Amino acid sequence: MGTASRLLLLLLHNLLLLPPPPGAFGFAPSLDSDFTFTLPAGRKECFFQTMRQGASLEVEYQVLDGAGLDVDFYLESPRGEILVFHQRKSDGVHTVETEDGDYMFCFDNTFSTISEKMIFFELILDNMGEGEQEDWKKYITGTDMLDMKLEDILESINSVKARLSKSLQIQTLLRAFEARDRNIQESNFDRVNFWSMVNLGIMVVVSAVQVYLLKSLFEDKRKSRT
Repeated sequence: MGTASRLLLLLLHNLLLLPPPPGAFGFAPSLDSDFTFTLPAGRKECFFQTMRQGASLEVEYQVLDGAGLDVDFYLESPRGEILVFHQRKSDGVHTVETEDGDYMFCFDNTFSTISEKMIFFELILDNMGEGEQEDWKKYITGTDMLDMKLEDILESINSVKARLSKSLQIQTLLRAFEARDRNIQESNFDRVNFWSMVNLGIMVVVSAVQVYLLKSLFEDKRKSRT
């Protein structure tokens, strides 16, 4: 295998197979992660994401199912500051510039005593450890002569990766919108069926009452005498 082929394989490995950082409750720094979960009534769920100085964290969420399609959301910095706080929202998108530490974001359904909520959220991480992608340069010696610049290869691979990540993000959001619309349609379908049955029952009762009243009008209540 030639030098150019080995370098291309090494680039792909570093760019596409980066290992996740240590630490519990954190999502892998693969630019974006998404998760769907059910939040019971009267409960609050929190998640943590480890970030570095100068990076960017974007959180997007949607309530897919549940009465009212709303939830409380807040985002807290490593120093305990509330960066974002929204009450009774069905969706939202928030982007913050980060510092070193663990960021906490919570979904609160304590205001609801009956209805659980199905929630989808997505994390998009930027500038999370670009230095690891430069390890391939140590394999280059002064005698290596290539027909193309390695920087151009890296730029092309990064461009393709960014476009693929954007496509996956859009597809994920479209699936979330589709799931929410489907839940709304199913809820409306059940509501229409319920009230249709109620109206049908009322019509049957009214018809029976009308038949009884008409029969009572034509009945001869006079008693025959002998």
